[in-house]
Amino acid sequence: MKRITSKSMQILLAGLIAVMGLVGFQTGAPSAAPVAVVAQAPCGDTTGFQKVDLSALPPEATDTVNLIKRGGPYPYPQDGTVFQNREGILPDCADGYYHEYTVKTPGSDDRGARRFVVGGGGEYFYTDDHYASFRLTNVNA
Repeated sequence: MKRITSKSMQILLAGLIAVMGLVGFQTGAPSAAPVAVVAQAPCGDTTGFQKVDLSALPPEATDTVNLIKRGGPYPYPQDGTVFQNREGILPDCADGYYHEYTVKTPGSDDRGARRFVVGGGGEYFYTDDHYASFRLTNVNA
């Protein structure tokens, strides 16, 4: 049997604390939908972005935000995938920080140009021109 050293115990405890900080614990009755827990602080400066309330966007944007908060199911297989920020418009964050979600466009035969790109810190960036520009969206409005 291998002996657990003080150093091993410190590493184990640090890992446990990290996991507990990243995972939300829910008490009470189980929910029918998964609970989204934001565990990170925003990684970059968003002060230069135009701000918009969710209520000022097309109604499909609210539908998409509700899907994101519920954890899906999403209408397109690309939804929830990592957004690479190749355009370099969003703050430069670690790979995997951003994820993209389609905002349906009525009458469109494909996904259209509207998306939310959501940061690990809870930032919701809306684009209606397929990533050429973004507006920081207050999803609580």
